[in-house]
Amino acid sequence: MSKVKPKAACCETTGKAMNCCKIESLISVDERGQMVLPKELRDKANIKPGDKLALITWEMDGDICCLTLIKADNLAERVREFLGPVMSGVFSG
Repeated sequence: MSKVKPKAACCETTGKAMNCCKIESLISVDERGQMVLPKELRDKANIKPGDKLALITWEMDGDICCLTLIKADNLAERVREFLGPVMSGVFSG
């Protein structure tokens, strides 16, 4: 029986320098609080109309310092990978 090799996280840092983060563009927020992701970025990230994005916040000293967008499907996959072994242990015992 062959084991399925889990996919590495997109920003895997194990054993190498973290090189996943870069400034893609500057985005303005309008008076209604709306922002537009540039078409080139949407195309590169394969973001289509109707896709769901999870907004992750990072705090430092009580203030939000960073915002990260993750495609909801990718986030759900990571949660399943993380909780799968834990939950199988709960239900098999």
